[in-house]
Amino acid sequence: MEQFQRIILVHYHEIGLKGHNRASFEKRLQKNLEALLALYPVVTIHRVSGRLVVFLKEGTSFEEACAVTDAILFTPGVARVSCGFKCERDMAVIGQAALSALADAGDFQTFKVHGRRNHTDFPVGSMDINRQIGEVLCEAHPDKQVRMKDPDVTVNVEVVQNAAYVYARSLRGIGGLPVGSSGKAVCLLSSGIDSPVALWRIARRGATCVAVMFSGRPQTSDAAEYLVDEICQVLAKNGCVGRLYIVPFGDYQREISLLAPPSLRIILYRRLMFRVAEAIAVREGAGALVTGESLGQVASQTMDNIACTNAVVDLPVFRPLIGTDKLEIIAEAQKLGTFDISSQDAPDCCTLFMPRSPETHAKIPVVEEAEKAFPVEEWVKELMEAAEPHDYACPSYKPPKD
Repeated sequence: MEQFQRIILVHYHEIGLKGHNRASFEKRLQKNLEALLALYPVVTIHRVSGRLVVFLKEGTSFEEACAVTDAILFTPGVARVSCGFKCERDMAVIGQAALSALADAGDFQTFKVHGRRNHTDFPVGSMDINRQIGEVLCEAHPDKQVRMKDPDVTVNVEVVQNAAYVYARSLRGIGGLPVGSSGKAVCLLSSGIDSPVALWRIARRGATCVAVMFSGRPQTSDAAEYLVDEICQVLAKNGCVGRLYIVPFGDYQREISLLAPPSLRIILYRRLMFRVAEAIAVREGAGALVTGESLGQVASQTMDNIACTNAVVDLPVFRPLIGTDKLEIIAEAQKLGTFDISSQDAPDCCTLFMPRSPETHAKIPVVEEAEKAFPVEEWVKELMEAAEPHDYACPSYKPPKD
């Protein structure tokens, strides 16, 4: 069977709904893929009508093409990925390419052909493409059936200006918008299950994410920091996080635990965290904070307590998981690949100096009165100076200028 150049068609949905600025979203997705696929056998990526075409090197195997496909699938902005071939605009050649594409599609019993002619300079119309290529496939697979509705496999033939694209193996992506198309956000990240999913959700909406981890160090070991680094490496595979700030927070928690009313400790911890996160957001030029909070899941996530922490920042605080239950979050973490990392035990600031009976309905004036015992502004400056940045591969991330 004749060898054809392998291609991967990257389809998008939400980008296609954009108006005059659609090209900027397409270019952002193209740049992201060019960076993320730098180590794969890719020749070039072109923008064509309504999608991107990834051209693979000559001699690329099916297994290598599958690896590229898998890398693209979890990239925000990608709705569907189709693995196929580029060939000449000749019906006999297209028929051979269709056989190759069908061979890559796996086991099937029923199929159909969907042809599309994008340029009228090609003499064969779409219906005739379906009929002629269908005859070739039926002759090669006499034991298979043609089914026009809900077939196991659809062999797509697209005739464009200078070539034809033929593909049958097509997989669904995660959709959303390309990272870098919706501004920058600072995400509070821990080694737990929830916050990595929240970060991923906001990246899927096009935000370039900067993570901030509040470590219990030096009151605890740095084990949780290594877990957060592993989580960031998973997220960075698809360009979802650009930088992680690790903030040693344990000593400040200890000071609060010694002087504050025990029931208000958690709220005071979080108010200080929010202040530091906002200061980092100002440094980074970010437009919002992001947390992994889910309403009512723990004591700090009641409406009253959320209001107490929101009160100390001016930036909007996004909570992508606010209406999501734990089982739903776990399912997303498993798909994302962070669940096993987050399931490992490691002491962090979330479990440090916790009260027996935390307040669930705190009032802002009461919290502000308790906070007067601490040099909060001075602490924010100290924590900002102590913050340790770690960078990851994110095509849209640019570090702040000194």
